[in-house]
Amino acid sequence: MNSSLGLNDYQLLASRSDRTRNKGNGFDLPVLGLVGEVGSLLSEVKKRQRDFAAIVGYKQTVLEELGDTLWYLAIIADHADIKLATLAGGGHGSDLAFSALQPQHTLPMNTPSAQFEKTLLRLTAATGELASTVDTSHGDKSLLQTRLAGVLNRLVQVANESDVLLEEAARANLQKTEDRWPQERVYPPLFDQDFPPDEQLPRTLEIDIYEREASNDKRYVLQSCRGLFIGDRLTDNIMEPDDYRFHDVFHYAYAAVLGWSPVTRALLKRKRKSKVRVDEGEDGGRAIQVEEGLATYVFGVAKEFEFFADQKPGDLSLTLLKNVRQFAKGYEVNASPLWLWEDAILQGNHAFRYLRDNRRGRIKLDVEKRSLSIEELPQ
Repeated sequence: MNSSLGLNDYQLLASRSDRTRNKGNGFDLPVLGLVGEVGSLLSEVKKRQRDFAAIVGYKQTVLEELGDTLWYLAIIADHADIKLATLAGGGHGSDLAFSALQPQHTLPMNTPSAQFEKTLLRLTAATGELASTVDTSHGDKSLLQTRLAGVLNRLVQVANESDVLLEEAARANLQKTEDRWPQERVYPPLFDQDFPPDEQLPRTLEIDIYEREASNDKRYVLQSCRGLFIGDRLTDNIMEPDDYRFHDVFHYAYAAVLGWSPVTRALLKRKRKSKVRVDEGEDGGRAIQVEEGLATYVFGVAKEFEFFADQKPGDLSLTLLKNVRQFAKGYEVNASPLWLWEDAILQGNHAFRYLRDNRRGRIKLDVEKRSLSIEELPQ
């Protein structure tokens, strides 16, 4: 590991991903977040006690929950203009290394101990005291600092008893927030950049999508590219119509923004056959099923939120994006950052809303610019 991270350095880096400032009433939003994270930590321990199978991924989950808890604590202190190191007893204006908080290593914890449960409850109590302070004494900075210090002290105890280094949790938290809300957006290399041109996704492409009515009064969607029909006639395939027949636009968004879409490769006959393992493993039937399942999952969530009509980059649920990436685990696209997944989802839903309202449109893909747009399709 690099030289020990300082508490104040962490607080400064954490504040870059703060989306709670100037929202809500004073400290209310980050305090609610802190209470929620401590509750999640308690819930994880309860599951571990109830079900031994929950041991899988337990320590990683605790590491993440501790990191999130620390993030909210740092943000509350930042809003109050209090340095995080000050809460740990650091001198005025000076930083304090995370390593100074846990100078001794602890033995691995195989199961949550009774002492660990008590420490978690004390952390919960300290968080409750902080919440009551914020609720009743917004202007009492001295009392707020005391309560914040109490939470940090309990958090260090929890980290010790769960065999987690708080610095490791802090670094993992910074990595996660950068994955979601980066300071600079740098597009990763395209997955097919080293393949022959005829096996690459087309770098620019136009696809016409429009609805037709059959003789049985059923509506279906047709697609054409360069004058040729592609794909099948699509219907909603559900009891209550929801315009899912336009859903291929999501696959095109994945292709344009992520540079990944086994479905689009199959439609355009752009599978990477020069490498058998890639052809079968990344572009084959199973990968296509994964993408179709992913598109269905996101569609179901988006439908509950008017297909993200009011969402901007940075607004989508972190949980949704993590679930989406987990869905594609084992495939090359799993390496794509969360912010890029969000771009693909938002651009795809923008195009879907246009098609839902107009019943026809011309999709334009620009893979180099990671862009999918839609415009009016001439009659």
